[in-house]
Amino acid sequence: MSQSTKTNEMEVDFDVPKYLSDERQKAPSHLQHYFTTFEDLYERKQVDDHKLWHQLTQHILDFFKQAESGPFKVNVYQQFVAEWENKINRLSLVTIALQAASQCQDAQSSVDFLQPIISKVDTPDTQDVYVLAVMESAHFQLMLGQADAVKKVMDRCEKILDGFDSVETAIHASFYRVSAEYFKSQADYVHYYKSALLFLACVNVDEMSAGERVERAYDLAMAALLGDNIYNFGELLMHPVLDSLTNTEHDWLRTLLFTFNNGDIGKFEALGPHLSKQPLLQQNSAALNQKICLMSLIEAVFRRSGDNRVIPFSEIASETRLSVDEVEHLVMKALSIQLLRGSIDQVDQLVVVTWVQPRVLDKSQIDGMRRKLEDWNNQVKKISTFVGQQGGEVFAQ
Repeated sequence: MSQSTKTNEMEVDFDVPKYLSDERQKAPSHLQHYFTTFEDLYERKQVDDHKLWHQLTQHILDFFKQAESGPFKVNVYQQFVAEWENKINRLSLVTIALQAASQCQDAQSSVDFLQPIISKVDTPDTQDVYVLAVMESAHFQLMLGQADAVKKVMDRCEKILDGFDSVETAIHASFYRVSAEYFKSQADYVHYYKSALLFLACVNVDEMSAGERVERAYDLAMAALLGDNIYNFGELLMHPVLDSLTNTEHDWLRTLLFTFNNGDIGKFEALGPHLSKQPLLQQNSAALNQKICLMSLIEAVFRRSGDNRVIPFSEIASETRLSVDEVEHLVMKALSIQLLRGSIDQVDQLVVVTWVQPRVLDKSQIDGMRRKLEDWNNQVKKISTFVGQQGGEVFAQ
């Protein structure tokens, strides 16, 4: 080791405690004890104790969670954490760096800040952590309008994650959240809906701010309505995040989702004034009208028993409020997108349904299925009683 390197190391050892002492004086009184702890643990660093470095890392993470730590994060990382970052667990290192990056003055500064950290974890042994770092950097790239670059990052990270049997939940959460942000920027409602629901499966919704929950629920509701191939809202309707719209200005949107899921055209028409005030829904009114008709058709089929799936055009017209002449086109659409399977009898104007797309049911639909099972059970009991009475000794044997 050269003399100049030794000198530089001595200077760092000397300057870090002073830096921490200076920062402690600047910090709010209730945060000052963190800097005292940092200084105490750092001064014991001569003892290369894994437990000590772990404690120091945990205190940094805890400090960064404090609401008023924001102005200190970048400096603490650059002047303090960077000096012993090789001792930190790679996931913890990236987690700390991401907290600091969020406090940079603009999106480009955040991207620049993260590049050295990404390089440090781009190794064969830390590819899972690399995904976390590069996806969070992609979040800032989206802010800069670099959508093409973000899509390449997403594709590369998806392949990496597919190669793991399991990874930390936080890594999957990051991947799905940033993917959802990308698809939202591209108005890709179907892929946004899928990614956003997967993101919610990776996080505790109760830990989100009220504003974030409302925004997430609103975006998911709009994606469900506008997504070309989304005809089952059950998973969203049963998710607690949707309750965040209750008693807000978007409460009608929650009602609209239940209306669609139940195929209730009457309620859909009653909500028309709300739709007319939402430009995106108004622009897609024709698609929404077709979707509510299709969902009305699905619900009508679903309500029928398995042995009663031959439906006259006239009944479908009544359910969907279409003319009889429009029924065939509607059923053909349902068959083409695999909502139903069956056939159309054009001569007798009948639809024979052999299969209906499986659905995630909301509570009212589950209750309807319960009633069907009770009716079926009662019918079985009646038949059993009848056979017992008519069969006499033969049945008893």
